[in-house]
Amino acid sequence: MRILVSNDDGIFSPGLTALAEVASQFGEVVIFAPDFEQSAVGHAITIQRPLNYHPVKMIKGIEAYRVNGTPADCVAMGLYHLGGADLVLSGINLGSNLGSDIWHSGTIAAAKQGVLLGVQAIAFSQVLNGAEPTYQKQKPYIADVIQMLIDGDQPRLVNVNLPNDPQGIRWAYQSVRQYNGKVVKSQDPLGRQHYWFSAIPLTEPDENSDRWAVDNGFVSLTPLRLSLTDDEWLVKLSNNSE
Repeated sequence: MRILVSNDDGIFSPGLTALAEVASQFGEVVIFAPDFEQSAVGHAITIQRPLNYHPVKMIKGIEAYRVNGTPADCVAMGLYHLGGADLVLSGINLGSNLGSDIWHSGTIAAAKQGVLLGVQAIAFSQVLNGAEPTYQKQKPYIADVIQMLIDGDQPRLVNVNLPNDPQGIRWAYQSVRQYNGKVVKSQDPLGRQHYWFSAIPLTEPDENSDRWAVDNGFVSLTPLRLSLTDDEWLVKLSNNSE
């Protein structure tokens, strides 16, 4: 099995190394990742300038390349370089990607780009607790998830979130967060105004949602689809027009 590993935190992220190490249990692994952090860029692709990629010193003995583009660019470049792959893995993101985070996550965009190009993909993210992330507790669960999702008829695109102390694995639906979104005004050291956008969930997570699963110590798996069509509304509007 040929596996392409990417992320949005950049080529030297410890989460990328950890994921590539686990992936190497399943086949030949090659890394294509951004040359600097690209968090929250969503599914941006580069069309106004050329892209390039360069090899870097092998990461834990794994062939690796840095790309001057977005996470989605990295997957496109990687699949071009390899002539295709059997699986795309993205992560491990430094921080969770739960609920509405899916809309702007570069981690999930990298996985989604794989599916758009015909390759099964899994995105991995981990909750942070303020300390330097470690992955010893998570690695066995990552391996279990990969093994489960490459075996037989499984979803093509899955979003996985890892708690700090995993107790099991749970399929979960995407929590639709209600946000307290606000712009915070501040100053830089020269007295110039600048702004931070902050968003905090207002609601408690529903049982069996991705947020609830992680809060209760489960590795959450959420199958995603590429279509954004609201099928219920489409049926209702079609019926009303008859």
